[in-house]
Formats: sequence, C-alpha cells, structure tokens
Amino acid sequence: MKHTVTRRNFIKNSAIAGLGLTVAPAFGFSNPLKPEKARIALIGVGLRGQNHLHNLMQRDDVVVPAICDIDQGMLAKALKIVQDAGKELPEVYTGNEYAYRDLLELKDIDGVVIATPWLWHPIMAIDTMKAGKYAGVEVSAANTIEDCWDLVNTSEDTGSHCMIMENVCYRRDVMAIHNMVKQGLFGELIHGRCGYQHDLREVLFNNGKQPYGGGVEFGPKAYSEAKWRTEHYLKRNGDVYPTHGVGPIANYMDINRGNRFVSLTSTATKARGLHKYIVDKAGEDNPNAKLKWKLGDVITTTILTANGESVIVTHDTSLPRPYSLGFRVQGTNGLWEKDGDRIYIEGVSPHHRWEDSKPYLEKYDHPLWKKFEDQAVGAGHGGMDFFVMNAFVESVKRKITPPIDVYDAATWSVITPLSEQSIANGGEPQDFPDFTHGRWIKRIADFGMSDEF
Repeated sequence: MKHTVTRRNFIKNSAIAGLGLTVAPAFGFSNPLKPEKARIALIGVGLRGQNHLHNLMQRDDVVVPAICDIDQGMLAKALKIVQDAGKELPEVYTGNEYAYRDLLELKDIDGVVIATPWLWHPIMAIDTMKAGKYAGVEVSAANTIEDCWDLVNTSEDTGSHCMIMENVCYRRDVMAIHNMVKQGLFGELIHGRCGYQHDLREVLFNNGKQPYGGGVEFGPKAYSEAKWRTEHYLKRNGDVYPTHGVGPIANYMDINRGNRFVSLTSTATKARGLHKYIVDKAGEDNPNAKLKWKLGDVITTTILTANGESVIVTHDTSLPRPYSLGFRVQGTNGLWEKDGDRIYIEGVSPHHRWEDSKPYLEKYDHPLWKKFEDQAVGAGHGGMDFFVMNAFVESVKRKITPPIDVYDAATWSVITPLSEQSIANGGEPQDFPDFTHGRWIKRIADFGMSDEF
C-alpha cells in the first residue's frame, strides 16, 4: 500500500492528545515557523567535523558563529575552510576539554553539531540540550544504557531536540529501497540484515605523521581516530558501531513508530586480527604486539521486534575484507541484497532467479535525491552527508522535531551496551528499554515521506 502522509502533514497533525512538549518533545512544535537562517556551531572539527563544516559553508541559510576543539592543527584546518568559503570567521573555543561549555553559553546559537570522540557524545549532547539548543550528534550517540536514558530524559525535561547524524539513512540506494518498502514492493517485512563490515586496521593504527598505513601506534601519539577509537577495541567486547546498518533497517521497519526493538542476543569470535596486523607490520617485539585485544573480530547480534521481524547485525572491522554494510531486506513478496546488487520480486522477476537491482533503484529513486542531487555533489560519502546535514538545518530553522530523533538516537545506540552484556553472559537475551514510554504504539512513521528533508 502506498503511503500518502507527508512529513509536513505529519508534523501538523500528530500532536498526541494530552502529551505536551515537556513530556514528549517528539510531538512538539506542531506549527513550523517561517524558515530563517540557522546559526550552527560545531564542537569537534577533526576530520569528520571539517566535513560537516565544509557542507555548512555551502549554504546561504546558515551562519557558523563558533567552533570548538582542543587540537590546534584541526582548528587551523577548520578556519581555512571558512576562509576559503569567503565567510566570516567564527569565534574559537579551545584550551581544555570543557571549553565547549563556554561556547554553549552564547545566546546566538540555534544548534550544535557534535563530532568528537565517542565518550564525549552523550555528555556534550546533554549539555547542548540543557543550553536550549538543538544537538546534532555524530554516531553512536551514547555508550551506556544510562547514557541513552539521560539523552531521552534531558530532551523530555528541557523540550530540546537531539538528532543522531546517521548519514547512511540518506544513502541513495538505501532511500530507494525505503521508497520500495513503503510502496509495498517487498510485501510485509519479515527479516533484515545489516552491519559495519569495514577493514579499519589502517584507521586504528598509524605513526601520527602518516595517517593511514604508517605504523602501529595508537593513543596520544597517533593521528585522528587512532587517538581514541582503538582503545575501545582493547577494553570492550560488543558491537561498538551499530548505527550505520541499523538506522536504515529501523526506518524500514518503523521502529519507534508502530514497532519497536524488543530483545537481542550477541556473540563474539576470538580476537586475532589486530594482533596479526601489528606483528605483520612491526614484528613480535613491538610493545603493541603484547596487548590482549578484547573486541572479538566478528560480533553477531540478532534483534527481535514487537511486530515479529528479525534483524541480524554484524560488526567486522579487524580483518582484511572489502567494505560492506551487508544490507538485506526480505518480505513476503521478495528481497533485496546490497552485496551482489541483486533483487527478487515474486511475480516480476524470472522464477527463482536474481535480477540486477539497478533498474529498480533508478525507478524508485527517492524524491529527496531527485530534488537535491545537484546540491549533494561533493558533500561527502557519495552525497549522503548533504542530506543528513540538510535535515538537521531544516529542523533547526523550522523549530520542529528532527526526522531522526532522540528516541532513535537512544534505541540504535543502546545496541552497544546490550551486546556487551549479552556476550559477557554467554549470549543471554537482553531486553531493549522502551525509550518512548509506550508512545511507539501510536507514533506515525514519517521518515522519508517528504521531498523536503
């Protein structure tokens, strides 16, 4: 069945009776204001933050009053991006890890994009919401179950919004499949697969001078993500990066909007990939070759939903392999698999034979991509970075709930601590918290239902 609801109509009509902004920010701001310029600050202008800054500089409807980072080299690169764009240079906040709190005291900021190491995401997002500003937080949004609840409770208590900046939700093929799902091409959804399958060994280690492929160092002497991301592999065992895969599948299955994740089980293989990489690059005598890595090379998580679907999520970043998010969408009338770019629709495809998915993706190209394709060129990650930033900026300008909201941020991010608990307890099932307090039953699925954002 083809859905006719649009995001604009949804925002106008879905204020649930008896639920005010103080208890349910996802239903507030029912009358969008006339769009004006958004004043967006950035906390964290490393490589990811610089990409966001570049995209903001391309817009005439955005002003960047301030940026914050503790790395002087990254700040210099960020300021050059602004200078090259011919825009007014922002105020700079630096000096210590809490300098961002001085930035948040500025009155002329509407929203803040947070692109910092993972452990800071919930802290900074919560402080941003308490300051009365929109928080656009990079993935994942939180690290613990308590973090997830703190994000939700702060949003509900303050009436401020938090959007998880999950760009893969806006990837062109992902949105075309979303279009096909909502038009019923696959029938009733039954199963989904996804994950983060990406050889990150050259990201996790370097010598601090040569970013990729240069050494086996991590921590303070390393460059970019190797300064902090690798520590998670040393000390944690779970799916530490689930949202790239889970976000799109959750949107397909209307999670938090008529459906919800109910429980998960997770398993982990032994950890061998990072040790072998260090030995191969630097030998057995290198100090890092003596480390015992905790994160299993392949983490497999199975999620069950309230509506009876299952989802398999894979984290696989420590072994040699091509990049893949491993998408599979399967329903009563057919399925799509990204690996192999293949599709099968009963009654349309040759009997029991795969078809090339490209003609379908072109036919069902999402209206957002048709409308903004030119603006997305050069935005990063094949253009999808334009769309996730556009959604954040438009939400800020219109003073409305972001299309990917605080409940999504908590639900997708909580997979990490739940998977850790399941693995630690021999694969024991873990229940998902209901961050919506039961409102998922009546909330309407509106992601991707408009050509606006």
